[in-house]
Amino acid sequence: MIYLDAAATTPVRREALEAMWPLLTTDYGNPSSSHTVGESAARALDYARRLVARELNCKPNDVVFTSGGTEADNLAIKGISLARPKGKHIVASAIEHPAVLETLDYLQRFHGFRISLLPVTAEGLVEEATLRAVLTEETTLCTIMYANNEVGTVQSIPALASICREQGVPFHTDAVQAAGWLPLDSAELGVDALSISGHKLGAPKGCGVLFIRSRLPLEPLVHGGGQERGKRSGTENVAGAVAMATALKLAQQERTANTAASILRRDHLISAVLKGVEGALLTGHREQRLPNIASFCFPGASGEAILLELERAGVVTSSGSACAAGASEPSAVLLALGLGPDIAQTALRLSWTAATSDAEIALAGRAVVASVRSIQSLGSRT
Repeated sequence: MIYLDAAATTPVRREALEAMWPLLTTDYGNPSSSHTVGESAARALDYARRLVARELNCKPNDVVFTSGGTEADNLAIKGISLARPKGKHIVASAIEHPAVLETLDYLQRFHGFRISLLPVTAEGLVEEATLRAVLTEETTLCTIMYANNEVGTVQSIPALASICREQGVPFHTDAVQAAGWLPLDSAELGVDALSISGHKLGAPKGCGVLFIRSRLPLEPLVHGGGQERGKRSGTENVAGAVAMATALKLAQQERTANTAASILRRDHLISAVLKGVEGALLTGHREQRLPNIASFCFPGASGEAILLELERAGVVTSSGSACAAGASEPSAVLLALGLGPDIAQTALRLSWTAATSDAEIALAGRAVVASVRSIQSLGSRT
């Protein structure tokens, strides 16, 4: 089997498992307990926090451990917005992850916020002039994802964040897909908050991180014992935090070499599919995209049929966001890029880890071409 659905989840790294194992077995204390067992767990949690802070170039107090990217997005957006509502106006792109869009919908329905969803280009980019035009003195927050999870387009986050900083508007970015592939230096990005999910990096599911500048007021989502300096109550998942920190450190250390190799694989795959399938459409930006995502639409072919045909050929992939799996509606991301509903429902996303080989990518490319051609030929006979 060739697994090409890494944008949905990745296998857990051995190093992450080894790092968390003692905290699940012998060193299992509650970090809030004031005895030696608890203090040992607290030291492990502090180690994980400092490790993450080093990778994000921020202060340890700026790091909040969460259950994953969805909670991190919710905490950032609800937390900042409700703590300092200002004019109750939030700006986001039209191609955000459901974790962001559903959070914005909640704030609109229950707290009276006004939401401005920025249009994107046909390649999925937010234009600087578009952002600048929508910001006002009433804008409470801007949230724009670093890299899109469906089409892989990478936004110019430093430039967009700079525009918001000029206007005194806090800027949050969902960096769940970007982590491990793109720079995460919070100072260079110029962001005030950034969300990461562990299971996209080789850590187990159920752990994540929110970076948020400690100077920003934040209303917690979860109330209770005041853990995470009052920002996220509940006994911390120490093992998950250590695994998350370990996976993040390794991914960022290996990033430069892995990115260069993956770009070659990505470009080979894109070229093979576009050359082999007449009418195939690449979705997202051709160059300004993640190194490990190639996404297409195939007019005249069923996306679900392509997925089934590929799995029969030993290639496991997806049609887009795993959070929308089973949905009958076409992708909102693809519609925002200007594709019609019929074409949007022919989507295919191939995504991989650094461990995926050149040979596997080449085999997958041939399988995609053969599968789509087969389905299109069946359609032409009916």
